[in-house]
Amino acid sequence: MELRKMRSCTTLLLILLLLLLLSSSITTTSSSSSSSTNPQANVESVYVGKPGSRAVLGAFDRWTAVGGLSPEQVYSVWLRVRARAIAPVLRAVVALCMVMSVMLVVEATYMSFVSLAVKLLKLRPEKKWKWEQIIMDGGDLEGRGSNHPMVLIQIPMYNEIEVYKLSIGAACALTWPQDRIIIQVLDDSTDPTIKDLVELECQTWARKGINIKYVIRSDRKGFKAGALKRGMECDYAQKCDFVAIFDADFQPESDFLMRTIPFFVFNPEIALVQARWDFVNYKMSLLTRIQKMSLDYHFKVEQESGSAIFNFFGFNGTAGVWRISAMKEVGGWKDRTTVEDMDLAVRATLKGWKFLYVGDIKVKSELPSTFKAYCRQQHRWICGAANLFKKMAYDIVIAKEVSLLKKVHMLYSFFLVRRVVAPTVCFVLYCIVLPVSVMVPEVTFPVWGVAYIPTGLTILNIIQNPRSLHLMPFWILFEGVMSMHRMKASMVGLFEIANFNEWVVTAKVGEAFKENPEVPLLEKTRSKIKDRVNLTELGFSFFLFFCASYNLAFGPASYYLNLYLQALAFFVLAFNYVGTCNCFGTCSCC
Repeated sequence: MELRKMRSCTTLLLILLLLLLLSSSITTTSSSSSSSTNPQANVESVYVGKPGSRAVLGAFDRWTAVGGLSPEQVYSVWLRVRARAIAPVLRAVVALCMVMSVMLVVEATYMSFVSLAVKLLKLRPEKKWKWEQIIMDGGDLEGRGSNHPMVLIQIPMYNEIEVYKLSIGAACALTWPQDRIIIQVLDDSTDPTIKDLVELECQTWARKGINIKYVIRSDRKGFKAGALKRGMECDYAQKCDFVAIFDADFQPESDFLMRTIPFFVFNPEIALVQARWDFVNYKMSLLTRIQKMSLDYHFKVEQESGSAIFNFFGFNGTAGVWRISAMKEVGGWKDRTTVEDMDLAVRATLKGWKFLYVGDIKVKSELPSTFKAYCRQQHRWICGAANLFKKMAYDIVIAKEVSLLKKVHMLYSFFLVRRVVAPTVCFVLYCIVLPVSVMVPEVTFPVWGVAYIPTGLTILNIIQNPRSLHLMPFWILFEGVMSMHRMKASMVGLFEIANFNEWVVTAKVGEAFKENPEVPLLEKTRSKIKDRVNLTELGFSFFLFFCASYNLAFGPASYYLNLYLQALAFFVLAFNYVGTCNCFGTCSCC
């Protein structure tokens, strides 16, 4: 373990030293030289005083002479092309990015204001919606409870050997009358050994008196949506009033149903109650800490504000309870996208149903422990949401059961800004346009666009995660890299490019990390050499490093520090120097 720490630190120090050496080797020219009328003097000024400068200038002269052009003519052509072709395009992209940045910061400010108001005014869900403890009908929870509605617990899983015992055990320990609850394990595993183990676990709980069902399918059509749909077709499921869904790595507290079901019983217009995710492995690595920051913001701000103002938000696919009658009314589960949960939520909202987010109820879960697993998860979420936007935009426009204001919120805020604009502007502006602009001095950026807006967005995140203030620089750089993956996923889903409907199950670790909890913040993933290098990230690291060096040498703008840091972030993630993996090369995450 100490050796790994030394290697990681040594590698980072060498990278920083290399940056300093290369930066110091470049002489900074004055701004007047860039506007000189003598192009040859501009070329020579870069190399004056350098060892072998005459050889460099001689090679440049010979190269230009091959095409019959002098250095002055080549430089003059470049200036005209840059001013007449490249600069106008970049200016238009900058203007578009500024508009999208304003859209993003306004949306984030609005959501943060609403979530803070809910917190400061202590607007708990129990104040807005009627909630009373359901009284037992002359008995205890071991007997019959005629006052309690029938609840179905669904646990979809696929080769979840690391966590299947945790989720099944937590579901079987839920406090609810035994004759009013059914545990349904939907096993799509393709490994016969794992299927036998899951079935054996179900049989063990059945012998203890738990009403638990083990359901399998002949194929995986529809993936998770197909499994949930198959489970709802069972005869006993038709007799249930509500269904609670937990992914295989989720472990609800025993009072989960006692705290959520009353909202349905006393408020017939509610179709969904969503609980908040909690994370058992967020201290595992720097990667999991950063994920926790992003997901905490999602729940505290996005879900809280949507629930408080419009009674609408995207179902998170797990740790939630649905009213079965509402699901039937809107057509149940559909497998047309990789976000079947969001699909169901949007369709239910268009029928007039309302949602409730209860942040006080937390369900323990697991975060992806490797960079590749996290990227796959993000791709599925972002790609599916963008694809759903394309497929349901018209349905939202023509819906009659929702108000015009709610339609605008769904189309503009929920889909356009959060699922398309946010990933696009972050990558295009800060990872492409700004770096390229250092070589095109005709293009400038407003200070409010490249300084004030990102600073404001960072402050809004800090307000929601004050304990993670020390991780904010890492979070900013990491999100810069992830913006590339998110924008790609958004475009793939929006234009339905190849594999847009691909489903990859996120690898789990389960109890394994508890055996060695002292994992360093920077831990190299154990995998084959060919899988250790992410070529896209590596290419962008070189591109950003070149732009930073060019800016340091020639540009009046001081973007080089930010570009160097972002290049370093791409480089680190290119070699998977973040996250950890306890499977030692035996699982798909590696």
